[in-house]
Amino acid sequence: MVTKLSLQAEVPSELSGNRLDQIAAKLFPDYSRSRLQNWIKEGALLVNQKQLRTRDKVVAGDLLSIEADLVAAETWTPQEMPLDLVFEDDQLLVLNKATDTVVHPAAGHWEGTLLNGLLHHCPQLDQVPRAGIVHRLDKDTTGLLVVAKTLEAHHELVRQLQNREVEREYQAIVQGVLTGGGTVNEPLGRHPVNRKKRAIVQLNGQEAITHYRVRERFRSHTHIQVKLETGRTHQIRVHMMHLNHPLVGDPLYGGRLRIPAACSAALALELKNFKRQALHAGRLGLVHPGTGQRMEWESRLPDDMVSLLAVLEADS
Repeated sequence: MVTKLSLQAEVPSELSGNRLDQIAAKLFPDYSRSRLQNWIKEGALLVNQKQLRTRDKVVAGDLLSIEADLVAAETWTPQEMPLDLVFEDDQLLVLNKATDTVVHPAAGHWEGTLLNGLLHHCPQLDQVPRAGIVHRLDKDTTGLLVVAKTLEAHHELVRQLQNREVEREYQAIVQGVLTGGGTVNEPLGRHPVNRKKRAIVQLNGQEAITHYRVRERFRSHTHIQVKLETGRTHQIRVHMMHLNHPLVGDPLYGGRLRIPAACSAALALELKNFKRQALHAGRLGLVHPGTGQRMEWESRLPDDMVSLLAVLEADS
């Protein structure tokens, strides 16, 4: 089955003067660099209705347009799995993601991902980029995730995300005691050594803004609420590490296990057994792509974070 794809985007001033393939990757992030380059070579991706080469420079105000056939990805296998659906209609669905769940197939995780389960639940998603997944949560981050069920809904949700119109609030438990809330505005990029990690990269890093406030302080930890202005990979985890308050249990950015001095045996055991980042996407707000109605959903904290908070409260 083939779906006709029709997209347009204008080059913003901050990208002016870059190569066509580089700008296309920025303006159409849901498609791979190789696919975009093929569309340029085939004449399916035009600039001001003219065919250019991938290396040609484009400037602010140029209009990129794509008219292409989108073929279902044959490598994605539908697989039955339990989905905790919070909302669903003909345009989108919202689900509550469990821990230990990879969202999108990648090296080492070609099956058993959330995408495989979504294709089983809704087979027509094979005609939507990334099976309708417009934003991701890390493997061990729990909480709310929205999925577009049609191309039209996908385009609109991507637009809302790019324009920072989607509200995403998280709850997290961090090491150390924060004195108050604040904002971290530090660009993120690939870690210079460890490819699995992200890092603050001042030169050519992507803008990343995280707002946080204190919900409750404990003797050696803090329960915080976090609101994303941008949605970069590992953004909250890296920004909180930057503040020297990494997330409890974070295997990549948490450093060595910290057991507070003179803490209870129950807390020491809880911290030793908490093997994932203590991060939960608890609130999601957006404009419905079909009705134009503002909608919001909330998800309660998972049991492991509730248990950790109870032990922290008892210890303090």
